[in-house]
Amino acid sequence: MSQFAINILFVGGSFALYIAIAIWAKAGSTKDFYVAGGGVHPVTNGMAIGADWMSAASFISMAGLIAAGGYANSTFLMGWTGGYVLLAMLLAPYLRKFGKFTVPEFIGDRFYSKNARLVAVICLIVASVTYVIGQMAGAGVAFSRFLEVDATMGLIIAAVVVFVYAVLGGMKGITYTQVAQYCVLIVAYTIPAVFISLQLTGNPIPALGLFSDHTASGMPILDKLNQVITDLGFNEYTADVDNKLNMVLFTLTLMIGTAGLPHVIIRFFTVPKVADARWSAGWALVFIALLYLTAPAVASMARLNLMNTIYPEGTQSAPIQYDDRPNWVKEWETTGLIQYTDKNGDGRIQLYNDTPAFQSEAEARGWKGNELEVNRDILVLANPEIANLPGWVIGLIAAGGLAAALSTAAGLLLAISSAVSHDLIKGSINPNISEKGELMAARISMSVAIVVATYLGANPPGFAAQVVALAFGIAAASLFPALMMGIFSKRVNNTGAISGMLVGLAFTLVYIFVYKGWLFIPGTNNLPDTPDNWVLGISPLSIGAIGAIINFVVAFAVSSATEEPPQEIQDLVENVRYPRGATGAVDH
Repeated sequence: MSQFAINILFVGGSFALYIAIAIWAKAGSTKDFYVAGGGVHPVTNGMAIGADWMSAASFISMAGLIAAGGYANSTFLMGWTGGYVLLAMLLAPYLRKFGKFTVPEFIGDRFYSKNARLVAVICLIVASVTYVIGQMAGAGVAFSRFLEVDATMGLIIAAVVVFVYAVLGGMKGITYTQVAQYCVLIVAYTIPAVFISLQLTGNPIPALGLFSDHTASGMPILDKLNQVITDLGFNEYTADVDNKLNMVLFTLTLMIGTAGLPHVIIRFFTVPKVADARWSAGWALVFIALLYLTAPAVASMARLNLMNTIYPEGTQSAPIQYDDRPNWVKEWETTGLIQYTDKNGDGRIQLYNDTPAFQSEAEARGWKGNELEVNRDILVLANPEIANLPGWVIGLIAAGGLAAALSTAAGLLLAISSAVSHDLIKGSINPNISEKGELMAARISMSVAIVVATYLGANPPGFAAQVVALAFGIAAASLFPALMMGIFSKRVNNTGAISGMLVGLAFTLVYIFVYKGWLFIPGTNNLPDTPDNWVLGISPLSIGAIGAIINFVVAFAVSSATEEPPQEIQDLVENVRYPRGATGAVDH
């Protein structure tokens, strides 16, 4: 059986399962559509959260970024994991106790203002659309390779599949679909990792294999990787980061952005009780850890395998002939995600860090520039092929990569649709809309969001994980402070909250657009997105933390200069934070 047929079998079988689940769990009411009826078991919800969370950024792109940047890009792991702890401890139980369908509904009621709810809708849509661009881009990468089409056609196919099961099933269908998707993606991620760890280190546990010896050379595998890439002008894989400020701000942005993302928060409204929200968060951390503990090993081993493919003799002066390139390179070339240019006409593939510091060494070897461009987002998907694993493993990781991208895309689209239909239309424009009309509005808005995300996903402002990081920055600067102040401060009023959200959002978006292009349209950026152009060395990916600080300062300053919230709102905050009727601890 050909590899294409195997891919179709795995991908087609998994998609048939997802669509069947969506039909079986079709939403019949707005409560089913928004919060799956509110009766999801904590373990089931934890698994669904895991799938929702482990997006194309986690499955496809994160390991690719770590592979390319080494220790410097481990901030993705630290920020996303730490953010989940924040979400579980500081937000999820209190929001579940409040008992509303959506994040904007909480903000609107807590700050006793339709305008606050409307501003929250705007923040949610901007963050979620940015996030879903990354998911669609990642899905397009996966589809393009495994269905052997170009990246644009892969993106369109991904959009059609998401449309079918997300628009039909709502949260109820998405929840049970995501349980199936988690099972597919975690098996798909770990099985190739086990095989590759055994090949390179003899250790079947990838996380331990990362700290084991390289079988062929006897060196610790990270030392071997450092040796291989530094000989080609790249920085050490384990090298420290020069700009500590940017690293801290980026990690903080990912953490508080995680705690402010509406498509994750909304999942805690699907369980019956407040205690179940805490248990859901705990189970989600367990399920997420299974992948996140494996990702650094996958990244390191993928980088080493790639370099060994181009330099099979172990000497960096003798790269392979282009005509002798392995089949996996040929297959990925058809997608446009690997590109080769023979700059010195020798017919060989020179892959190295083409910088002034390495220029003299490159000239001595007769090299006239790096000749192979490899999109970082393909490394995890290509890893089984690079390591010559069986065809069924390649098919499995194809299904897993698509499950990761599409599960999160569905959750994001649901957050967008609920914000438009429930918070904007029902909450502001037409409060008397029927349940059937609200459900139709939700599905129409989700369809529009898919079209917009697909269009922007064709030209994303970065790799999948980088685009997702931008969304985290937007959520960090706009929604997270409002949620925190709404739960833990009685003094912040509607004027302060609205001012803080608007200023935080505007500041963060302007900073991002200056470097990434206005509305992410290619070629509209004012400055090149390079460290020497960043203000105080702060990347657009890290600016969300500064935006959040500005949000907090503005909200408290404006609130202090205006009237206190009504007493009933202060009582509401007290009730959300403490169980009704609770008394102080008694010393026995």
